[in-house]
Amino acid sequence: MRFHATIALLAALLALAACQRQTDAPPAPFAMTEEAMGRYCGMNILEHPGPKGQIILAKYDEPIWFSSARDAIAFTMLPEEPKDIRAIYVSDMAKAPTWEKPGADNWIDARQAFFVVGSDRKGGMGAAEAIPFSIEEAAKLFAKDHGGRVVRFAEVPRDYILAQQAGGDTQAPSGEVE
Repeated sequence: MRFHATIALLAALLALAACQRQTDAPPAPFAMTEEAMGRYCGMNILEHPGPKGQIILAKYDEPIWFSSARDAIAFTMLPEEPKDIRAIYVSDMAKAPTWEKPGADNWIDARQAFFVVGSDRKGGMGAAEAIPFSIEEAAKLFAKDHGGRVVRFAEVPRDYILAQQAGGDTQAPSGEVE
C-alpha cells in the first residue's frame, strides 16, 4: 500500500512540474492588427514605418503595443512601467517585407535579437531606432549599408533609448559595427 501511495505522490509531483513549465513558457506573440494602438503615441501603429514592439505582461491577456522597437525597449528601462513582463517581441526586420510595412506576424523575442543602433533609418515616430534582426549577418549587412553598430538586447545603450524618450539627443553612441 505504501508503494502505491509513493507512486501516486510522484505522479502528482511530475504533473505539477509539467504544469509549472507550461506556465513559465512565454506566451506566443500576437499578430499586429488595425486595433493596435501605440502605448506612448496613442496612434495606430500600422501608420508608422519601421519595426514595432509588443510586450505581454503577466496580468493581461492582450499585448501592449509600441510604434517602434525602441519604445518597447524603453518600456523595460523606465522605472514607472510594470515589471511583470512575460514576453517582449519586436519585428524581425530580417523577415520584413519592407521598411514601410514591417510585417504583422514576423516577431522575434527581443532578448534573442541583434539590434542595429545608430543607423540612418528613423523609426515609428521619426526618432532614431533600435532595429531588430533574428540573423546576425542580416544586422551586420544593414549596419554596413545604413551605418550604426550591432548589439544584443542587454547591450542596447540606455542613453540611446531613454534620451529619446525624454526628447533628448538622438545621436547614437560611437562604436564600430561588430
